[in-house]
Amino acid sequence: MTLSPQSLSEADRRLVAVWAADCAERVLPFFEEEAPTDERPRDAIERARAYGRGELDTAGEIRRRFVAGRAAGSVATPAAIAAARAAAQASGVAHMGAHALGAAAYAVKAVSARRPDEAEAELDWQAQQMTVEVRRALRQLPPIGEDSAGPFVAGGLLARGVLGSTIRALQSRIADAS
Repeated sequence: MTLSPQSLSEADRRLVAVWAADCAERVLPFFEEEAPTDERPRDAIERARAYGRGELDTAGEIRRRFVAGRAAGSVATPAAIAAARAAAQASGVAHMGAHALGAAAYAVKAVSARRPDEAEAELDWQAQQMTVEVRRALRQLPPIGEDSAGPFVAGGLLARGVLGSTIRALQSRIADAS
């Protein structure tokens, strides 16, 4: 079985999971304002961090990766929906490393929905939070549209619209930080 370049090694997925959790946590209040008793996104972020620390196994996290995404159905505003999806993408890093950039992109989408003039600042913050190791790991991901499978496939969920343009901007910042 050939793995997609979007997968990353388990060690690299653990590394980028923490960064993805940081990105998702910044917009979590947008979700919690609308659904203060729904803990699925917060739990997903905590699990992503625990996975990053090696405290949770990959198989178990792969099985639970969709839980936070379902929380998006319990809120109405675009910012809250995007925040829930950012948490879901962070928890999905155990499955595929590309989801780290998905978490960041959904976080930017959440900020854009609430405070459009702060989207660029959010991208700056995300790039500044990348350690050398996180940048190295994320640099291994193929540019959007250049892989035949996974979320970065041309026309795929993370490859189009604001998510795609955000990931392209992040990938450009990662490349420029070499």
